[in-house]
Amino acid sequence: MTVATKKKVHNYSAGPCILPQEVFEQAAQAVLDFEGSGLSILEISHRSKPFEAVMAKAQALVKELLGAPEHYQVVFLGGGASLGFHMVPLNYMKPGGKSAYVNTGEWASRAIKESKLAGETLVVASSEDKNFSYIPKGFGIPADADYFHLTSNNTIFGTQWKQFPESPVPVVCDMSSDIFSRPVNVADFALIYGGAQKNMGPAGATVYLFDPERTGNTGRKLSPMLDLKNHGSKESMYNTPPVFAVYVSMLTMEWMKKLGGVAEIERRNSAKAKLLYDAVDRLPLFKGTAAAEDRSTMNACFVMRDAALEPAFDALWKEAGISGIRGHRSVGGYRASMYNALPIESVQVLVEVMEHFAQKNG
Repeated sequence: MTVATKKKVHNYSAGPCILPQEVFEQAAQAVLDFEGSGLSILEISHRSKPFEAVMAKAQALVKELLGAPEHYQVVFLGGGASLGFHMVPLNYMKPGGKSAYVNTGEWASRAIKESKLAGETLVVASSEDKNFSYIPKGFGIPADADYFHLTSNNTIFGTQWKQFPESPVPVVCDMSSDIFSRPVNVADFALIYGGAQKNMGPAGATVYLFDPERTGNTGRKLSPMLDLKNHGSKESMYNTPPVFAVYVSMLTMEWMKKLGGVAEIERRNSAKAKLLYDAVDRLPLFKGTAAAEDRSTMNACFVMRDAALEPAFDALWKEAGISGIRGHRSVGGYRASMYNALPIESVQVLVEVMEHFAQKNG
């Protein structure tokens, strides 16, 4: 009996996304037997000493990899960043106060809607006028806002903040799709939050990294489940955390640390993005959709100048073992998501397919 060889797939999925192969192997073993306990990671108690050690290590790695100040806290919750959209105004906006947001796409729009449920919400800048193809610049942030919120990377339209604006009020940032992809000055943010399923782990966990001194000072009476300070004081154990997702996130962060940390990850991501964007700009059949200075390192969005060629191009990249590069259903075209674990060899395969297609159809 022969064992079938696993076909190489170049995974460009926007999320849940590619994770390191060695992490899959470690996690698979833990599903069968976690650290020789005879129990699966899926069935151990979240109150057991072994899992408490996993949680503590995961929290420490978040702070270490991002260079967070010592007093910042890390919690892992369920609900995705979408729950975070609702938690943010509850934890940072005073009753009768107001918030300030920048609208750079679908997820920023959803965050704005949730803030409006809690109180006055000012949209101080938006790129909706050009279908979210750029990052707004030169806007003001009101000094009497309770907080300022932005979304660091726009997965659907492929834009990314390259520099964060200075703010007179606490800054809250949804970094779901580019957290751990580049260094950031954590001290500039009252809260960084994001779903795990892009660069950190599987779907099911959301990380919150926050300054407890700038959190929960609104005077609101909150449900304990929506209170960040409560979750921080309970070390993410107020209720049962997403055990497996936290464990795989810990493994992924260990992998990042072993590679050389976020600085090395940024170097690799920049090389991948340059390789693909150079091809988009060089080959006349293709066209990038985001402003060049605001192009996302994580999500490269492009279209074919002649949409009639799309079926033939789709057949070619599928034949090459490429998966997940069709654009979001709301915008069409193509989106190559190049998260941390995607090797540059996969980008080379996509570029070769694009070059071959351009030679045949140029």
